[in-house]
Amino acid sequence: MRRARQAVRCLPFQRSFYRNVEQSALSSSELVARSDWSAQTRRRLNASETEDLLIWLIQLGVLRREVDGQGLTERVRLTPLGREVLIPWPETIPAAGLGSRLVHWCRRKRPRW
Repeated sequence: MRRARQAVRCLPFQRSFYRNVEQSALSSSELVARSDWSAQTRRRLNASETEDLLIWLIQLGVLRREVDGQGLTERVRLTPLGREVLIPWPETIPAAGLGSRLVHWCRRKRPRW
């Protein structure tokens, strides 16, 4: 839970992004094509970078891939753990400090370090 909360604070997604994926599934390409991207993320992301961030949130258990009749899709939804992680921040997710960002980067890029 602590790692997931730290990741949510360090990643560029805003609270409205998590509200959207709680209500309906969203893919990385759909997210970057949205005209309201600035309400969803703190900075402009490309589809590849967005997909990498979504995969990281899936690995942490915050998001999951949506399943349809054909199997897994590229769209993601919020998990019950993700809802629990976001409870402390009903409106705005506070940005993480430098130390927290450094620890998060190490966990993400060098997990066995």
